[in-house]
Amino acid sequence: MAIISSSSSASTAAAAKGAKQKGRSGVQAAQALAKQKSLEKRAKKYKLPMGELAIFTQQLASLLVAGLPLVQCLEALQDQTEDPVFQIVIRDVRGDISTGNSFSTAVKNFPNSFNTLFVSMVEAGEASGGLAEILGKVAGYFEASVKLNKKVKSAMTYPIAVIGLAVALVNVLLIFVIPVFAAMFADFGAKLPAPTQFLIDLSDFMKVWWWAIGMGLYAVYWLTGKYVATPKGRRSKDIFLVKAPIFGNLIHKIALSRFCRTYATLIRSGVPILRTLEIVAAASNKVQIEDACDEIAKHVSQGGQVSEVLAANEFFPPMMKHMVKAGESTGNVDGMMTKVADFYDVEAEATVASLTSLIEPLLIVFLGVVVGGIVMAMFLPIFQLGAVAGGLQ
Repeated sequence: MAIISSSSSASTAAAAKGAKQKGRSGVQAAQALAKQKSLEKRAKKYKLPMGELAIFTQQLASLLVAGLPLVQCLEALQDQTEDPVFQIVIRDVRGDISTGNSFSTAVKNFPNSFNTLFVSMVEAGEASGGLAEILGKVAGYFEASVKLNKKVKSAMTYPIAVIGLAVALVNVLLIFVIPVFAAMFADFGAKLPAPTQFLIDLSDFMKVWWWAIGMGLYAVYWLTGKYVATPKGRRSKDIFLVKAPIFGNLIHKIALSRFCRTYATLIRSGVPILRTLEIVAAASNKVQIEDACDEIAKHVSQGGQVSEVLAANEFFPPMMKHMVKAGESTGNVDGMMTKVADFYDVEAEATVASLTSLIEPLLIVFLGVVVGGIVMAMFLPIFQLGAVAGGLQ
């Protein structure tokens, strides 16, 4: 009987363990399914970084050049990508192609992942039968854009970090350090110098109304964002950025480079000029270039030339106008545009380097004036302490 009871207990325990494992696997399967659905939902609106798009385009072009079918290329890229959301995007694109849709039609379902330039280049490649070659060209364009953007961002990182540090340091001094000096100065019973009194008053205000200052800054940021989102606000922003001191020249050169390189890449790939102008306008993110592209499209439709519109537009420098005109005379507009883009890329890099060397000493002076001014203002009463004590005697 003991043996039978022991065997029954063992069977019950094994059954309980199996049920527990089954329940655990069921929970894991449910979690995996929920995660998969979440990834699929995110894939529809996924914003693919330009750097990732450049790598994907270059790899796809290389696989196509090697002679692999498009579906097999996408399957390979899906397996090797580490981004789970982008894996879903590639999977869905591959599925659409497998059902008989074209590559350009499939990528149009993901406008945030594949921009207008990519889609138009794919359409041109499908029409000409040279998809691999055109993808190689657009990959080079993306890589050049990413390289320039990285240089600009790296140049801006240092001043932003220093200014942020200065703001944090000033707040710490105002909220925590200056009140200690204020309590000490209150025992003097003498009138404080104007700079010192101003800092003490500012410190008292910051301690009480810091939340109001934060809300006010956020309100200004929010209202500015709302205004910039309007057509009038966007136009004002773009005009201001191009004419802004120090950075305006750099922004202008980057915009010109992007205009020329996008135009040259599309024209060289066989995209019709009116469609090219639409894509250039959308990719420029500048109202000045959008207006120019509209004017060029109207002028070209009437039999005119691109250089004629550029010559009448102040946004484009004389050198660029002459280069484009020479390209039209020789039938090599895309080649001239590429040379202009290369020139402005070099100019932009030189401007970034000069700005970096200029900003560093300016920031050092700025920090010295701000922090040194606060320290001097707080020590002024101590410097005058001897004179005050002498007067009391």
